[in-house]
Amino acid sequence: MKGIILTNAYVNTGDIAYQPDRLKEEFERLGAQVDVTPNDFFPISVENGDLRSRLDGYDFCIYLDKDKYALLGIEKLGIPVYNAYEPITVCDDKMLTFLKLANSGIPMPKTLPGLLCFDENATVKNSTMDLIVEKLGLPVIVKECFGSLGKGVYLAKTRDELTEICNKIKCKPHLFQEYVSSSFGKDVRTIVIGGEIVGSILRQSNGDFRSNISSGGHGSPFTLTDEMSHLALKIAKVLKLDYCGMDFLIDKDGKPLVCEVNSNAFFKGFEKVTGINVAKKYAEFVLNDLK
Repeated sequence: MKGIILTNAYVNTGDIAYQPDRLKEEFERLGAQVDVTPNDFFPISVENGDLRSRLDGYDFCIYLDKDKYALLGIEKLGIPVYNAYEPITVCDDKMLTFLKLANSGIPMPKTLPGLLCFDENATVKNSTMDLIVEKLGLPVIVKECFGSLGKGVYLAKTRDELTEICNKIKCKPHLFQEYVSSSFGKDVRTIVIGGEIVGSILRQSNGDFRSNISSGGHGSPFTLTDEMSHLALKIAKVLKLDYCGMDFLIDKDGKPLVCEVNSNAFFKGFEKVTGINVAKKYAEFVLNDLK
């Protein structure tokens, strides 16, 4: 059995490098040969109207990138990919994630899609600000739809701050979201692999409204409630995810709200906090699934 782990073409250091290295280590302990390489060698191409591959000899692919074009090509070639094109594409876009989960009985913060703008000189209308504040109140969360590690996420405390943020990111896909004050600087990260919950941690910041460990936060083991466990499995099923990390906010009544779902969630901090061998569980799932 031979596989390939494809990583981002430009960033392969720190926590990002930890993930493929650990997976390679665990796959090889289980008897599978694995190559790790950045996704910059054009693994697929379209020539004379046909799809061509540079992945001959590989039995599976672990896709740790968000390049949906190469991903779709690999999938069309018939190579088993973890995760697949649809779930990675949906999870890469935060607004698309919420739309996909909508009408599934999954609690989420109240959310508005950002408005598409192509003119850098355009000014966000006062009437737009009125509607956002009327619907979501203040403070309000503003998120760029594409981003990881807490980047591109803003907390607007006043209408002036909201206007400034909107004008700053108006040409990027974004969304507006209800601010859950009871979950300031903390959330629950849960990892699901192959329809089974691996574990959870409570992430807490050192004063920032974002809880990312990579941004200076810290984590501690956390035991999910039955409700959160049910939601975690349901989310992974709705989004068709083989592997994912999802983040729950906790509202004022102690109820979970889905904040984000990450199809390629980093697990360095998670393994350190919990002692759970996430890489091994992922490798075992993939090899059993291929059988």
